Amino acid sequence: MKKVLIANRGEIAVRIIRACHDMGLQTVALYSQADAEALHVLNADEAICVGEAPSAKSYLKIANILSACEITGADAVHPGYGFLSENANFASICESCGVNFIGPSPTTISLLGDKSKAKEIAKSVKCPLIPGSDGIVPDAKEGLKIAKKLGYPIFIKATAGGGGKGIRIAQDQDEFVRQFTAARTEAEAGFGNPDVYLEKMIVNPRHIEIQVLGDKHGNYVHLGERDCTIQRRRQKLIEETPSPVLTASLRKKICEAAVDIVKAAKYHSVGTVEFLLDADHNFYFMEVNTRIQVEHTITEEITGIDLVKEQIRVARGEKLGYKQKDINFNGHVIQFRINAEDPTRNFAPSPGVLEYYIPPGGPHVRIDSAAYAGYKIPPHYDSMIAKLIVKGKDRAEAIAVGKRALMEFHIAGVHSTIGFHRYMLQDPRFLNNDYVINYIDQLLLEGCTFEIGKSHD
Repeated sequence: MKKVLIANRGEIAVRIIRACHDMGLQTVALYSQADAEALHVLNADEAICVGEAPSAKSYLKIANILSACEITGADAVHPGYGFLSENANFASICESCGVNFIGPSPTTISLLGDKSKAKEIAKSVKCPLIPGSDGIVPDAKEGLKIAKKLGYPIFIKATAGGGGKGIRIAQDQDEFVRQFTAARTEAEAGFGNPDVYLEKMIVNPRHIEIQVLGDKHGNYVHLGERDCTIQRRRQKLIEETPSPVLTASLRKKICEAAVDIVKAAKYHSVGTVEFLLDADHNFYFMEVNTRIQVEHTITEEITGIDLVKEQIRVARGEKLGYKQKDINFNGHVIQFRINAEDPTRNFAPSPGVLEYYIPPGGPHVRIDSAAYAGYKIPPHYDSMIAKLIVKGKDRAEAIAVGKRALMEFHIAGVHSTIGFHRYMLQDPRFLNNDYVINYIDQLLLEGCTFEIGKSHD
């Protein structure tokens, strides 16, 4: 592997380019017409335009991406997250063209990308599952029978869904047929696959995910957990590690379960196994994400392990350079997603030009971003401006560093979620770790605008 083409954009493309350069690898950036002046284009050794602004005409055009590999002589592709990162067909085409896909095998992506098959693997290693249908539900009539047995409320989920998309909720029998039909229609339109399955809705859970890593030689480790419970409409906003709710024994059980699942799937590369944790501290398998996560940063900070470099090493066929006992977890780390959204207006999107952009600095602060003063945030893609990562010896100190860093973060020209995060760091329930996955959505229903100095009570 000598030259890596990054099939992505924004902060993750910048992050991958940095790792490649540290390792002495040449880089190729792809960009759409809307991203001609993006930071990843400036930072890479070479850059190629692959199409118009809409991602379907650029970042999702497999033929254009493979043509860029041929033109530049790139012998590897890193897909980042989103776009084609979990597309087994793309990974397979790369493989057939002699291009090293930096991620798991196409077979594994296909296997774990199918939620019903992933559940079968979890079941085979005796990992607790959320009660649900035994695979795909063919029609609403059969769905009604299963839902009656499981009990309401019920999740109706697209087998090809992900990232909080492709999910409908039926609160009772009267809603079921309508929501079932809508879920199948949305799944067909969004993922090209109408298949859905049912799950009992775990009421008021926490969202816990485990970072795993495997090589091509059968070696596996976990790198601890991340608590991703602070979400809006199932989109993560704040992530932290370690989780404030896991005991040492529970942590051991959930991490071992995650490793067992990826072992059974013969997984290689970095990956994330996601779980729900109920009020009684029972955990249930949800899914496996076969890519780098947005929140990989906090795992890197608490372990000192560069996950993007590990992806590249594994793709090159190298063995892991450590065993589970060698991994240490130091301190407490929190990530705040700084998005171009207006929290005071129900998180309405706020694309536009960054008139100025002054990120924070100082001890225990990390910024992952592709933004700069004068950069135009396009309306075509994810609204992320930056990821702010802070560290302390414990949760209290990490929160204190977070307050300081958010005070130092200055953005003009667009609205951002900085104010939301500052609000959360004065919120009693967040500070006391007394919240569940729908907490932010509930605050919005109550009319909270997340303005500093104002309480929702």
